[in-house]
Amino acid sequence: MNLTPLHDRIIVKPAKAEEVTKGGIIIPDTAKEKPMQGEVVAVGKGRVADDGKLIPMNLKVGDKVLYGKYAGTEVNIDGDEYLIMRESDVFAIIN
Repeated sequence: MNLTPLHDRIIVKPAKAEEVTKGGIIIPDTAKEKPMQGEVVAVGKGRVADDGKLIPMNLKVGDKVLYGKYAGTEVNIDGDEYLIMRESDVFAIIN
């Protein structure tokens, strides 16, 4: 992927939506919910503070993250779906 986010933005590859429930019921495409977790595939350099200093990013490539249901902007690059969002849109890192 030849895409680099600017400033405090990250690019996330969303996890696949579940196709079968834990009980074994198959979920049709129309009933699948958007995943709220994914993997960070690219990060920007960081946010510039009011005094001009660069505040580095807390996230790094490879982090598994949890984000809001409607966070970010969906983009399609080379047939793959990605989300571009600010670092502040991420709720937590999944360990």
